[in-house]
Amino acid sequence: MVCITICCISLNSFAQSLTAVSGNVKNSGTKESIAAVSVMVKGSSAGAYTDDRGNFKFTTTQKPPFTLVVSSIGYETKEVEFNGEASISIELTVSYALGQDIVVAATRLPQRIMEAPVSIDRVNSSTIRNTPGASYYDALNNLKGVDITTSSYTFKTVSTRGFNGSGNYRFNQLVDGMDNAAPALNFSVGNVIGLSELDVDNMELLSGASSALYGSGGMNGTLLVTSKDPFKYQGVSFQIKQGVNHVSDYRHDASPFYDWSLRWGKKISEKFAFKVGAEYIKADDWQADDSTNLLRTNVLSKIIPGTRASDPNYDGVNVFGDEASANMNAFANVVQYQTQQGILAATGGTLDIVNYLNTYLPSPMPTPDQVTAAIGGLYNIDPSGGLAQSTTNLLPFYLGLRNNIYGSQNVSRTGYYEKDIVNYDAKNLKFTAGLYFNITNSTQLSLTGNWGSGTSVYTGADRYSLKNFRIGQYKLEIKSKNWFFRGYTTQENSGDSYASTLTALAVNNAWKANSDWFGQYVGYYSGVVLGGGDAETAHAYARSKADSGRALPGSAAFNTAFNNSVTTSISKGGSQFADKSSLYQFEGQYNLTPYIKVIDVLVGASYRWYNLNSNGTIFADTMGSIKIGEFGGYVQLQKALLNDVLKLTASGRFDKNENFDGRFTPRVTASVKVAKDNRIRLSYQQAYRFPTNQDQWINLRTPGSLLIGSLPSFDDHYKFSSTNPVFTAESIVAYRDAYGQTGVPDPTKLVQVQLAKVGPESMQSFEIGYRGIIAKKLLIDAYYYTSKYKDFIGRVAVGGGASMDATKTYTELLSPFTTQNYSFVTNSTHPVTANGWGIGGEYAAGKGYTIKANIYGDQLKDVDEGFVAFFNTPKIRYNLGFGNPNAFKGIGFNILYKWQDKVDWEGTFGTGQIPSFGTMDFLLSYKIGKSKNLIKLGATNLFNNYYRNAFGNPYIGGLYYVSFGYNVF
Repeated sequence: MVCITICCISLNSFAQSLTAVSGNVKNSGTKESIAAVSVMVKGSSAGAYTDDRGNFKFTTTQKPPFTLVVSSIGYETKEVEFNGEASISIELTVSYALGQDIVVAATRLPQRIMEAPVSIDRVNSSTIRNTPGASYYDALNNLKGVDITTSSYTFKTVSTRGFNGSGNYRFNQLVDGMDNAAPALNFSVGNVIGLSELDVDNMELLSGASSALYGSGGMNGTLLVTSKDPFKYQGVSFQIKQGVNHVSDYRHDASPFYDWSLRWGKKISEKFAFKVGAEYIKADDWQADDSTNLLRTNVLSKIIPGTRASDPNYDGVNVFGDEASANMNAFANVVQYQTQQGILAATGGTLDIVNYLNTYLPSPMPTPDQVTAAIGGLYNIDPSGGLAQSTTNLLPFYLGLRNNIYGSQNVSRTGYYEKDIVNYDAKNLKFTAGLYFNITNSTQLSLTGNWGSGTSVYTGADRYSLKNFRIGQYKLEIKSKNWFFRGYTTQENSGDSYASTLTALAVNNAWKANSDWFGQYVGYYSGVVLGGGDAETAHAYARSKADSGRALPGSAAFNTAFNNSVTTSISKGGSQFADKSSLYQFEGQYNLTPYIKVIDVLVGASYRWYNLNSNGTIFADTMGSIKIGEFGGYVQLQKALLNDVLKLTASGRFDKNENFDGRFTPRVTASVKVAKDNRIRLSYQQAYRFPTNQDQWINLRTPGSLLIGSLPSFDDHYKFSSTNPVFTAESIVAYRDAYGQTGVPDPTKLVQVQLAKVGPESMQSFEIGYRGIIAKKLLIDAYYYTSKYKDFIGRVAVGGGASMDATKTYTELLSPFTTQNYSFVTNSTHPVTANGWGIGGEYAAGKGYTIKANIYGDQLKDVDEGFVAFFNTPKIRYNLGFGNPNAFKGIGFNILYKWQDKVDWEGTFGTGQIPSFGTMDFLLSYKIGKSKNLIKLGATNLFNNYYRNAFGNPYIGGLYYVSFGYNVF
């Protein structure tokens, strides 16, 4: 009893020592409650955020009177005296001040965007609410310096400062501090995994080099996406978005799309809060149907005239299966050579059938009686008729060669359109959840998870159908004011994803093998031409006969072959990926500034390892998963001088991948205050990227070749240095051409290649920029940079004998069907220089109206002739915007126009020019009364001008929608 009494007295005394603070915050003009407002005791860490009704409540050990600091983005900060009232009412005035956003990405520490020493942009939740795009990700498209490549409705790739493409190895994307690159792909899969729109607090885009703080991959930029804190953003929110696309699209009838999202954040107490969220997106995907004819070369391809009807070797951009191609003359020579060698072996070397035919069949064309006599003479040697039948089969090829009817003509198999192969049922399902514990007023422990599944299409060396692709990310983090430590894992599952071209090739081969198809084609062609027909007629007849019995899309034969391929892993001859790779990372950071008074010091370190587990469908991991470890550490020193007129920052980071030498990357910046809210920034930065996991360990069969990694183990496995020599693709072509003319192999035409280990790619960059506010109404941000890149990581095409037997190499290289093509990773010896500029402005016209505009350009210089850099960036782009979220009684609008110049696109999937285009996006919104409910009517590509922003990607038309959002803040 005594103990209980003492405890009660103690608890009572403790309760009496706390001061309860509660109240409500409203907009001074509209009298609407304001959510997510920070109410803090001045000079203390005690405080709370207002909930979705504008209410707040917390306790503090301080005794009144004391001062409350009340602040929120978009409102003027206010200090309120608290004298112990039971409840206080506070009103905030809307602020139209520019350049007051706080950013973290530039130096890994909070600072005003005006003071950031490098180029950076921030997209806040208010901007996201008023973006016309159907996805919050689309808001990035309107920032200066940004390019977005659309491979699918749900797969968009962000790039800055050149080297644009589907999947960007030079750009980091972090969601709540987690690298959301797929472990097997090594680049972000856009917004397939990540946050729902309702849970995004802000996005920060750091353009340019960022390796000094963020490590490998941040050569051209880093994007930080931050979710909403449930202590700050509370309540239930949902949004229903319905729309239509494919309007006036000859590829597809108009069809609906859906985007439904939900979020629930709840503060249970001052110590604990949680949140859950989900989003489901479904649409009929944009369709790629470019039928342009390509001539594929060793690295790139080029557009040539012709259609399936006019070019026997037609290879359509978005047509699959027609990649199987053979030279008619070389094929006939191989058939003749193999028959000749077979008969020599069968007759003990006594009969050379070519010499026999040369003797008994006079040039140029024998009569039917002469052919009959020659065949009949063979029965004397082999009464069974086997020799006669083999020779009869050989005759069309033999006579075609003797009469030189083939020339240099190649022919390709008839392919299938992308719509018959790729899964266009675009879907994306995402779940997020988090538990948050405030251990103290300044220390928080959180456990969060993001999970996403989707069906999409990605353009790489092929158009890959990502069907039921899944990624989960799970994080445990503890953080305080000056430090954090986090550990997280990324778990990838390729689901039912497959390679489109491999699928089409498998369907073709299921009903007729390549050797049979090409044999029939060349044989029937020979018969028509030798009979006096013209080449055009002969090609049409040969294709019709070789295509006899072809599996047509929708038929039982097609469906069976298709399903067999996409459900059989690539390692077993199918086209399905079977990847379950993962990543594990631990990292921490400490701000030592409170302990070192003379200079600001920030230190951090990280360790990650990859567990590559593709079951032999992507990597050389048939014997078990592959482990790759990386570690790194960084330090940053910062000092303000001359009464904050000059701020200097020096950063350096060292990283080590277990397969490569360590790399140190420095960054030095200066921010100079030339007037109030006007600063000039200067920076020198280095950046790098290690060869990706695929560059190191890929072992992937593609339609044209086997993609292999750069590590020495591949040289050992494939015996390139001993029994399996490989030669440049150019020399193999010359070797076959020479054989086609002479009929005699000439090995001197072949140029042997040795596999060499690849090193990191590097870059150094200089930048000057200006950010300033003029007359409190105009914000201007401008930059110019120049960068020099070295040791580009690329690929080179080579080939060797399919049997890996050196004694058979020269014979096997004569035919594409007995040649194994390889694609090596290599470093280029050609450094190149990129430079670019950009200028943007935002004008606050009063009463909430804003006018925005920016223009920017990038270009590549010092590119040696013949060197392929894959820069893929328009020379000029610009954005224009005009809007007001509350122009009249809750009605708001936003109009955005984007234009980009033409670009000569270079890609491994295809190469060609992308014409210039412009698009207009429009949003009309209505905020219902004093609630946080929002109705939106929006359109992207308002005038429905179909365009594409990358070669081989789909054409994108207008998308029109209406949405209702409940409790959106």
